[in-house]
This record gives sequence, C-alpha cells and structure tokens, in this order.
Amino acid sequence: MNCETLMNQDEHIQPVLHKQSKQMRNDYRIRLNASIDYIRVLLRQGHSFRGHDKTESSLNLCNFLIQLEFLGAHNKEINDVILKNAPKNCKLTSPDIQKDIVNATETINVIIRDVGDSLFSILVHESRDVSTKEQMSFVICYVDSSGHVNERFIGIEHLTSTTSLSLKDAIDKMFSRYNLSMSKFRGQGFDGASNMPGKFNGLKALILKENPCAFYIHCFVHQLQLALIAVAKLNLPISNFIRVVGDVLNVVGASCKRSDLLREKHSNFIVEALERGEISSGRGLNQEITLQHAGDTRWGSHYNSLISLIFMFSAVIDVLEIISKDDSSSHDQKTEAFNLLKSVLLFDFAFNLHLMKHVLGISSELSTALQKKDQDSVNAMDLVQICKHRLQKMRDDGWDSFLENFHRFCEQHYIDVLKMDDMFTCWAPRGLPHRNPPEVTNLHHYRVDLFYGVIDIQLQELNDRFSEAAEFYPQDFSRFDLLTLDDQLETYICDMRSNRAFQGLKGLGNLSEKLVMSKKNMMYPLVYKLLTLTLILPVATTTVERVFSAMRIVKDRLRNRMSDDWMNDSLIVYVEKIYF
Repeated sequence: MNCETLMNQDEHIQPVLHKQSKQMRNDYRIRLNASIDYIRVLLRQGHSFRGHDKTESSLNLCNFLIQLEFLGAHNKEINDVILKNAPKNCKLTSPDIQKDIVNATETINVIIRDVGDSLFSILVHESRDVSTKEQMSFVICYVDSSGHVNERFIGIEHLTSTTSLSLKDAIDKMFSRYNLSMSKFRGQGFDGASNMPGKFNGLKALILKENPCAFYIHCFVHQLQLALIAVAKLNLPISNFIRVVGDVLNVVGASCKRSDLLREKHSNFIVEALERGEISSGRGLNQEITLQHAGDTRWGSHYNSLISLIFMFSAVIDVLEIISKDDSSSHDQKTEAFNLLKSVLLFDFAFNLHLMKHVLGISSELSTALQKKDQDSVNAMDLVQICKHRLQKMRDDGWDSFLENFHRFCEQHYIDVLKMDDMFTCWAPRGLPHRNPPEVTNLHHYRVDLFYGVIDIQLQELNDRFSEAAEFYPQDFSRFDLLTLDDQLETYICDMRSNRAFQGLKGLGNLSEKLVMSKKNMMYPLVYKLLTLTLILPVATTTVERVFSAMRIVKDRLRNRMSDDWMNDSLIVYVEKIYF
C-alpha cells in the first residue's frame, strides 16, 4: 500500500501545492516568513525559545510564541493567518520547525561560497561550556573577491579528549564537512594552550607535517601577556609584589560585607576630595568602581588591577585597618590584614606598584589594539615596535618624572620616603644576617636593580618573542616567480607613488580592497598574492575567543541541556548575524 501511494503522482508534494489556491499559498508564505523573521530577531539578541510550554493555552509560553502573539495583537493579517485560521498541522510554530529554520545550511553555505578558491587560515580555541563540555571553536580567515579580509565563525566541535591527535581529528572533520581544501590552508592560530603550540607533538606540528605552508604564529596578545607578566615574575621583588597584590585583593574582597565597606570608604574619599577641590565633578566622572582581580591569561587584567588599587588605595588601607581591629574577624584574618597593611604602606610596595603600572600601561594600548578584528601582521609588528620604543624612552628619560609622581603619591598616603643617598638595607630572615650584603645606595637599588632591571628584561623578552616574520611561504613562489616579483614590485611602487587614488589608505586591508576595485590586482598578481598571504597570517585569536563569550549567552545556566548540534546551529546564526 505504501508503494502504491508513493507511485501515485497526485499525492506528491508538488501536485498538492499546485492544487492549492493562490490564497492558501500566500497564507503559507506569510506563516513561514513570520516564523523565520521571529527566529532572526530572537537569535540576533542571543535569546533562545525559552519557556516551559509550547502550547498556546499555557501561561508560561516560550519567547517565540509570546512575541508572535504580541505582533498578532497589532497586525490583523498575522493574527488572522497564523493565530486564528491556520490549520493545526501547518502553523509553522512548533519547536521542530524552529530548529529546522535555524539548522538551514544557507548561513554557513554563504560563508563557504564566499571563501571559494581563496587561500585561508584558521583560528582555533577550546573552552568549556556551562555544562562542562569541552568545545572547540573554528574561525576561518580569508580575503574575499573584493579584497576585504574576513574572519568568519564556521562552527564548534565537542571534544571528549584534548590531546593533539583529538584536536587534529576535529579540524579534519571540519575541513571534510565544508569541503575546505588542505592545499589552500596557509596559517594556523591557537589560544596558546600548552598542547597546541608544542614544537614536536603538538597540534601545530601535526598540521605542518601534512601541510608545511600552514605556518603557525603564536597569538600576539598572548605573547605580550606572557612577556610582561611571566618575565616580570623572574625578578624576585616584583614576584613578591604581585603575590602581595593578590593577597590584598582577596582579603579586601573576601565577602560582600567587605566589598560594601570598600565602596563606602572610597565614596567618602571622593566626597571629601570634591569638597577640597582636588578633583572635579561632571557627567561620567567619579563613577563607582571596584578592585579588579588579575589573571595571567586575561588581556590587560594586571594593568587594570593595579590601576584600581592605586585609585582606591586610601579605601583599601582603611578596610585593612578595620579588619585588623574587627572583633568579629578571626585571629588569623586579623593577623593577615595587619601584615598586609604593614606591607602596602612600605616604600618598596608603593615603588613597585607605580613601576609595574607604568610598564604595563605602555603595553596596554598595544594589547587593546591587537584585540581588534582584521589585524594584519605588518600593523601588529609596527605596534610592537612602538611598545619597544616607549619602553626604551622610559628607560632613558623617564626616571626623574617617574620618581616625582611616585613621591607625590607617598606624600598623599603618608608613606615614608627613603633618602636615595642612604645605603640600601637588604631584608633578611630574623636571626639570619644576610650573607655578603650588597653595599649599594637606595638610588642604585631602585634605579638600576628595579627600574632598569624590569624594563631591560621586558625589552629582551619582546625582542625574543616578536621576531620578524621573514621568508614565509617559500612554496607559494617558484624561483621564476621570485625573479619576476622583483621587477613587478619596482613597477608597482612607481605606480603607487604616482597614483592619487591610492593616497591616504589606512592599513593593508584598505590597500587590498583598493587594488581589487581598480583591477590592479590583475596587473600585479604576485604583489597581490604576497599581500593576501600577509593579511591572512593569524596574529590574534580575538574573533575565536569572542565566540565563547557568545556561547555563554546562547547556552547559559537555564539552558545547559542544549545538544551540541543545536548549540552549534544557534551560535552560527547568532555570531554571523549579517548572513542569517
């Protein structure tokens, strides 16, 4: 009977639709468009179709049906066609229909078609979602036919293991799913996890073994963070300072009561400063802030932590003093607060606080700039050079101004200032005199050992980590191409210098688009190829890390049972809103 029904042409979808009246087809299109548009609205805002019940009689409808009813109340056509007169089996509002629309492959297909035959690189990052599943996200970076650099999210993959082989298998699945050619693969960028950039057994090595042109660049922002934090800890006084800062933040912010007390003390300080005329009032000024905890893998977190500590220094001192005298605190808590209070009021702590604030402040702008999308390697290297130049300038000419600002801070907070001509007293454990104590002045210790020492080790690390990216992609240019490239570059340079249309461009991305627009990419194919390879060389994992910020919106504590496929579909249409 099923066979006979299948062979009956009159029962097929196409004839049935053809038999329907024009009005019925029009009503169907209205219902379908309404469902698609509402799903677009919800997912653009990061909402899912939450609610305990999908039935129209429920008092706790999902977001989708609530908004549909709202529109129906203000649009007679929607109300009549969808809510009142639609057949029960053709309302197009069921959860299955919603998922089918989100699962439509048009969104990802547009991205893959846009990649076309272009060379590309991938950015990969792994993180846990709210249900403690290890997820691996993929972003593809390419230059499209108009010369524009794109970084597009193409999906996530659930990992049951985070070994290098497992990560490589996940990448192979993604390549196979979207028919991405390994021969067009030209760059790989990761989040810096230890199992990813390993030289021999890591994911980088496995990919390079298969495609030696897929060069790996350690994320510039992670390199910067490692250079400025990990290296600073090699200096023992700075390492101890960072530990004390962490202890202060933990003690002062250990409870809601202490956090409220800190805000109250700081608010009183602001009021008193306003009355004395030391600070000005105005829109956006003197807003409530709190102490920020630092993390070794978070961009700029140490700098923000030190800034907040300096800004709220008086309030922090008051809170530590209150804790050390509070009868409700335990003996250990009072002792810890008392010891920290003595530490933070020392000349050493205040000096290191300002030194690290200045050093990290120089790199903060670089860190922020490197987090922007479509960052190219040439511009990133320029930013690194600026950072090195500023550090060198601080070393050569910054001591006097630094010391002047630091002394002003000490006077404001009643910190005893050491005389720089006195001999430096090195600390030693009680009862154990320091062996061979260095006979140096305070000036030598604070200027040479700390000020110069910290800056020098930062400069050395920046030079070691950020080497020039030279002689990449040798297999993309034959010996004949290299000979031709020299002549083509000479002609190209003369053309660019005399062509007004190419004046005032900002960055290599603008240059690439302008070359395509003027069709000069066909006049200088080797130059344009070189430019394309430069643009897709991954220097930052900003885009792929922002995917996980979106994942915390799409899959949150209230929706922690989403399947991997449903979360992947929702994330793609949420992140790539412009295509959906």
